[in-house]
Amino acid sequence: MDDGKYQEDLKSNRRLIRSQRLTIGGLVGCLFVALLIIYSILGAQKVIVTPPHVTESFWVSGEKVSNSYLEQMSGYVAWLMLDVTPGTINWKKDALLSFVEPAEHGKLKIRQEVEAERLKKLNASTYFLLQQLEPDEEKQQVFLTGRLRTYINGQETSVALKRYVAQFAYRGGRTHLKTFEEAPNEPKNVAMANSAVR
Repeated sequence: MDDGKYQEDLKSNRRLIRSQRLTIGGLVGCLFVALLIIYSILGAQKVIVTPPHVTESFWVSGEKVSNSYLEQMSGYVAWLMLDVTPGTINWKKDALLSFVEPAEHGKLKIRQEVEAERLKKLNASTYFLLQQLEPDEEKQQVFLTGRLRTYINGQETSVALKRYVAQFAYRGGRTHLKTFEEAPNEPKNVAMANSAVR
């Protein structure tokens, strides 16, 4: 047997084994990273928000949802924000904040915490009797009109016709509440109905 050929084969086998070890080490590293990613995905909290009672069919397309979905979500948001007592406002605030748009999260959290303190201090409750919904599919917003009843220590202190606007964003398969504010103007048909009643 040729000793030179034997030494050359031995070096070649050693190089092959070294490259195989590096390849196996790289594959083990990739597998470890993949396991870490899978673990983080499985451990992540997933929040899917839909109205508590789906009463109508709806569609979702790109970054828009149908009017019926907007109506159901705005009714749900109004219930979370306006039908509150000192005992329910904290868990309703947490439910609401779970789907508020990140840019608005801090502002809405402070607003709801201030409202919670006010309700607890006065022992007050509010209830919103929804009368009209006006969805705008193009702007992804809904105007809500109804009567807001306020109770302090169990006694009704006011009933006021209120109008709110809720605006939503649908991205990445998830609905986000962008804004929920009191709207300045009444819709014409509600204003006419009120003047006819007077």
